[in-house]
Amino acid sequence: MPLTFTLDPAVTPELRDGLLDLWTDVSNADGAVGFVAPVDRETVRPELVKHFAAMAEGRTRLLVGYDEDGTVAATAFLAFNTHRLMTHWVWAYTVMVHPRHQGKGYGRELLAATADAARSFEGIEAIRLTCRGGLGLERFYGSCGYKEVGRIPGAIRVAPGDDRDDIVMLLPLH
Repeated sequence: MPLTFTLDPAVTPELRDGLLDLWTDVSNADGAVGFVAPVDRETVRPELVKHFAAMAEGRTRLLVGYDEDGTVAATAFLAFNTHRLMTHWVWAYTVMVHPRHQGKGYGRELLAATADAARSFEGIEAIRLTCRGGLGLERFYGSCGYKEVGRIPGAIRVAPGDDRDDIVMLLPLH
């Protein structure tokens, strides 16, 4: 069953808790979403609060995918550029699908919905995102139309002696 996507949902306690659970579960399943397992909700909470602040300021938009039970199953945050020469593209970040839904095609659905959302923003021509090397994420994003446009070797340190490339991907929207 496909996900149901909502752009800019009301931030309710249920949404907040669903996002915390999703981000914690993805992180603990070794998802590359800014943390290294193990984490708990209280570790994730300050980062989510930063996302909410950016949303309240109009700098970021939230796309949420709900599963058939109405549970938060996927997210992507879209951040607008403030630099006057880069306002024609947005950043996608904290892009994640709950581990229980891996392998169902929900990642592709999420990326397609993210592109549709970005197309609805006036003047936006592309989406950029970064991903952690060593996990094959660049192949997945590539299969969804993104192109690798940059790579910084060893920029992400997930543990002492375990440095990963920071890979920049771009999806033109036209």
